[in-house]
Amino acid sequence: MDTDLVALAEAHGVATRYENWQRQETEVAPESVIGVLGMLGVDASTPAAVRTSLAEARRRDSGDRLPGTIVVRAGSGRALPGPAEVTLEDGTVRRLDRIPPDLPLGWHRLRHGDREVTLVVVPEQLPEPPDTWGWMLQLYTLHSAGSWGMGDLGDLRDFVAGSAGAGLVVLNPLHAITPVAPVPASPYSPSSRRFANLLYLRVTDTAEYRRAAPELRQRVDALRPAPAPDGLIDYDAVFAAKLAALELLWPLAAPVGLDRDPGLTDFARFCVLAEEHGPDWREWPAEVRRPDAPAVRAMDGDRIAFHIWIQELLEAQFQAAAGDLPVGIVYDLAVAVEPSGADGWLLQDVLAMEARTGAPPDAFNQLGQEWGGVAWRPDRLVETGYAAYRDMLRRIFRYARGLRVDHVAGLWRLWWVPSGLGPANGTYVHYDPEAMLGILALEAYRAGAVVIGEDLGTVMPVVTEGLQRTNMLGSAVLWFTRDDEGGYRPSAGYPRNALASVSTHDLPTAAGFLAGEQVEVRAALGQLAGPVEEERESWRADRALLLERLREEGLLGTDAGTEDVVVAMHEFLARTPCRMVTASLHDVLLERRQPNLPGTFDEYPNWRIPLGRDLTEVMADPLLRKVAGILGSRPQPLPGRHPGAARSGQIASGSGGGSSSSA
Repeated sequence: MDTDLVALAEAHGVATRYENWQRQETEVAPESVIGVLGMLGVDASTPAAVRTSLAEARRRDSGDRLPGTIVVRAGSGRALPGPAEVTLEDGTVRRLDRIPPDLPLGWHRLRHGDREVTLVVVPEQLPEPPDTWGWMLQLYTLHSAGSWGMGDLGDLRDFVAGSAGAGLVVLNPLHAITPVAPVPASPYSPSSRRFANLLYLRVTDTAEYRRAAPELRQRVDALRPAPAPDGLIDYDAVFAAKLAALELLWPLAAPVGLDRDPGLTDFARFCVLAEEHGPDWREWPAEVRRPDAPAVRAMDGDRIAFHIWIQELLEAQFQAAAGDLPVGIVYDLAVAVEPSGADGWLLQDVLAMEARTGAPPDAFNQLGQEWGGVAWRPDRLVETGYAAYRDMLRRIFRYARGLRVDHVAGLWRLWWVPSGLGPANGTYVHYDPEAMLGILALEAYRAGAVVIGEDLGTVMPVVTEGLQRTNMLGSAVLWFTRDDEGGYRPSAGYPRNALASVSTHDLPTAAGFLAGEQVEVRAALGQLAGPVEEERESWRADRALLLERLREEGLLGTDAGTEDVVVAMHEFLARTPCRMVTASLHDVLLERRQPNLPGTFDEYPNWRIPLGRDLTEVMADPLLRKVAGILGSRPQPLPGRHPGAARSGQIASGSGGGSSSSA
């Protein structure tokens, strides 16, 4: 690659080479680098353009001009190019020549000369997370006598109430959809990560339903959708039914103020505009394509209040569902958002609207992944003081007491795919981890929340080291936690600061893995890069390694059946020193089909497969109760018992692994 293009890419945080999942150095094609630079507003289309853009970047980085945001850890200082004035969050003004180590945590403003920038003081680390256990739950898969076609917040409340002894429940994302049919099935393709999905609302748990006249309640009840003929979740039917029911109940709602929460009002305006002009704001009339346009700012009225009311109902039910869980509900944060959705419209100035996020090829996704969402532009985050990132975190922490950050490596770097090149031909764009991780720590600290990073697959060691340094948990998935020879790591060798589980939503379930389900499904759908028999042989060898590990730990006999192995897997996890251990309903109910098969869209019923039993049967399941007893009685690790714990998610060459963010 041309040296000037390499230098230009480096100046803008765009990778020209990276280490793949087999730990091999891989060069990025020049056209990929040029395409990604273009998404950052950098012209690299010709050698002359590269030279001009490089000269501009060097001028930008020279001199004493402060960046738009300065992030420092509490207790540390930083030099300044000259005298400056700091206005703290509480309004106190201090004049100083350098950033001192005694500044309080928080969001401050710093003025140097004629430039004013954001100064963020972040905690060195979060308090140590507690030792506890809990459940990993794909909420939409639940179904009960009270829910309408998919699991909802009423089901979550009942599940939590019946989970005595559990410390937390880790959910799939409940991010907001655009309220126009058809609605997406994937919880990782949100319209907005700052608001909640109305599909999860239990309509009959609202105050408006309870005080409605019997005749009105009957009309609402009659809207409950019938089960789909194919047995899958019909999101469009659920959406239509709940929206119609809420419209019937809306006249009974208390007055809603449009000025109480300007951010929520902006989201409600988007919903109204989407209902009028369609779900993709990029196709709306020009006068409403920006949220700050005069025609948008002038909007008010009953329908905006209606959508505000729905979000208020969701927040109330979410808070009620957590019950007395010691840690609480852990919310899952998707990597990116749909470009056509609410955040795409509201945050278009800080998102890379032309980029598509994804992941390079790995053992589980041999063709690479393209998730379709758009992510933050690192340069715009810096210049805007990370305000959009901060506000997203604050909204989530209003009702969640934990956050699982899907593909947490994205706080360091994200795989961007230029249009038309395919997922294998993208490259990484780097972010400032001191800012991304530090701001996450600050907002979690203020909310008293725990943070769990999904650091599986192809991740740099610095990612897991950063999580450990800040007392955020990594992820230790049984399938991925290996020794240097590719075997399964002993339970005593698991990392301390991690959340342990058998699997994830993107990986084979316990019963599915033992049966080789993932091989047959991927082969049938053309998702294998090599011959199917090679894949079967690899799976048989891997299953044998797992059974060998369980036997070496004295957890499994020679004639064990599937249920025995699943019990042994959870007994194995209970022995690990990990601070948190979770069981998935898919594993303990012996479900074979995994919720999502990365790399597929319509070929596989991603996110639409309900559990085989209703909630009453789930809570009474003997294996579920047995696993709960195992995890609930796990011994507490001794201090200092596991020095130098292995990096969670470590993958030996050729042993398998994947970036478990959603397709």
